[in-house]
Amino acid sequence: MHIPDGLMPPLLCGVGYAGTGGLLWWSARQLQRQERDPLGTVPRLALLTAAFFAASAVYIPLPLASVHLLLLGSLGALLGYGAMIAVVVGLFLQAVMFGHGGLTTLGLNGLIMGVPALLAAALFHGVWWRCRGWGRSLLGFILGCGSVLLAVSCFSGVVLLGLPATIDRQRELAAIAVIILSHIPLAILEGVFTAALLNFLARVKPELMKLTPPAGAR
Repeated sequence: MHIPDGLMPPLLCGVGYAGTGGLLWWSARQLQRQERDPLGTVPRLALLTAAFFAASAVYIPLPLASVHLLLLGSLGALLGYGAMIAVVVGLFLQAVMFGHGGLTTLGLNGLIMGVPALLAAALFHGVWWRCRGWGRSLLGFILGCGSVLLAVSCFSGVVLLGLPATIDRQRELAAIAVIILSHIPLAILEGVFTAALLNFLARVKPELMKLTPPAGAR
């Protein structure tokens, strides 16, 4: 699910770069304020960026896009503000090495996937300690499934906004419908994966989740 080069007008590509650049700056500032040792987050950031990049190696090509694991909910939960950095670096590597997306549309693709990852981070860090038992599994599922569905919705909106009027409208809507439907099984799969991953880490390696429990919480 990447927008390739040549599909969007230059103005929209510029807006995408401006938005992604602003979010990258804001995310880096928040990380710097949040972490006592910002450089200490680099290994975890590099590891999860590599996982995001490697997940794109298994994909099914479709018209205008491709379907592969996104891991946006997991990135948001485990990296917090760093998820935006991981997404943009991963997308750049995917564009250069695999041809997923393009360099001119890197900013738009960064917004399409970075915003859901940041929202997943905010939801996870705000709600995790309020949940118990199956509530945490449900939260993990919502993070994984919801982030994919939100990214697909953003992708569809940007494509509808940017495609030239000369393209047949019915074919355009049919192609977007195929993309949305093809991502529903992926959203469910990512929801299950994210719930299992977060529950597993909470039991065996909770320090990787970088959570600060409120007073009285366990």
